[in-house]
Amino acid sequence: RRNSQVTGDGLPPEELHPWEMWFLPGLPGGRVGLFMRLHHAIADGAAGVALLGALLDADPDAPPPRRSWVPAPMPSGRELLVDNVRRRVKALDRATSRLARPIDTVRKVRAVWPALREVTDQHAPRTSLNRPIGPDRRLAVLRSPMDPVRRVAHSQGATVNDVLLAAISGGLRDLLSGRGDEVDDVVLRAMVPVSLHRGQPGPARGNRDGAMVVPLPIGVADPARRLRLIAAATAERKRRARPAGGTMFPSPLLQRAFLHVATRQRIFNVYVANVPGPPVPLRFAGAPVLEIFPVVPIMANVTLGVGALSYAGQLTVTAVADRDTCPDVDVFTEGVRRSLRTLTRAR
Repeated sequence: RRNSQVTGDGLPPEELHPWEMWFLPGLPGGRVGLFMRLHHAIADGAAGVALLGALLDADPDAPPPRRSWVPAPMPSGRELLVDNVRRRVKALDRATSRLARPIDTVRKVRAVWPALREVTDQHAPRTSLNRPIGPDRRLAVLRSPMDPVRRVAHSQGATVNDVLLAAISGGLRDLLSGRGDEVDDVVLRAMVPVSLHRGQPGPARGNRDGAMVVPLPIGVADPARRLRLIAAATAERKRRARPAGGTMFPSPLLQRAFLHVATRQRIFNVYVANVPGPPVPLRFAGAPVLEIFPVVPIMANVTLGVGALSYAGQLTVTAVADRDTCPDVDVFTEGVRRSLRTLTRAR
């Protein structure tokens, strides 16, 4: 594990690590877990999977690296200052260039305006999903073979992500109805990251995420009909150009202002991230990697986040919930499992 100091959000430097890797020994059967945590400033989901893949081997007989790794020295205060000034100058140059070409700037804004309207065109419905959250989490995991999910997606002219969203809608329907919330005619809003790495040379690097808001019609009881509605909505949204998420709040002042009001946001009800993982079994230092579990962050008033990742023919879905405001997360995952089973059997 290598730690770097980060300042600016009020936490002690020793608690702020842009990335960490931990070995977790003592699992049943002599297994060892590897936990990797990355700040979004370093990598988004696609880049994180690419980074993980750089540590793994597809060949069980792959030789160990011949050269030992030597970490780069920590930068000095002077080097950090020079780098920060250089980045600020580049940002000022980009802003000046946009002002010098107003027609191009207006054209780019108009191109992404339909995507931006997804965020502002309507409010997320008020439900028990959106409450201020605390520091503690609950985790729930479900697994599904990938082939049945792919087949039902193909038969319906949909994508694997559409099938996942339809199943998640079923889980949310069960979760909210079990709490006594109204679900009839309710359409929730899910924030779904969209990778913008396509067309970039080489493997995915850094944070190149956009986002789209997808309606989840939990008021529809039939999973197949939910899938058709979601597939139509995502197909329409995928045709829109999207700005990178980092460009939405380009200044620290805007970022802090958003965080200040985020506990009362009504943009979306739930966060869902689905990332394609390695399609073949991999090894770490010769040991087989059995499963990969995605763990997504939650913040502000979003009490439930869902991460999905495919690996070697298996789809693993992890629900991350606030411990106190979402103690019934198992109801959600059981509803997702039931909806997936219904969809794959009815194709």
